Amino acid sequence: MALNLKLDGVYLPSFNNKFDHLNYSTYSKFIVLGSAHNLKEIRIKELQKVQGIFISSLFKKNNNFLGINKFKIISRYSKKKIVALGGISKENLKKLRLLNISGFAGISFFE
Repeated sequence: MALNLKLDGVYLPSFNNKFDHLNYSTYSKFIVLGSAHNLKEIRIKELQKVQGIFISSLFKKNNNFLGINKFKIISRYSKKKIVALGGISKENLKKLRLLNISGFAGISFFE
């Protein structure tokens, strides 16, 4: 659908374990991003050939809470671009320097 609409890319959520998108040829600037919460999901996203992986939850204490130490450990297992997600605020923004990430994202941070 994203290719038919000539969009810039597609997002594959952590629960999407399908490889159907690999059957389609894409144009050079088409980006495939995915999200993961653990090492198994990171491996699946790598097999899905995503260019970047959102890993969550870094600070937000929910079912997927990782914290800085676990986040650092699981993000080292991938050579893909890593984007931090989950509970990022002005108060903990400086802690992101401790991580080897390409960027960060968050809805409440930008509101």
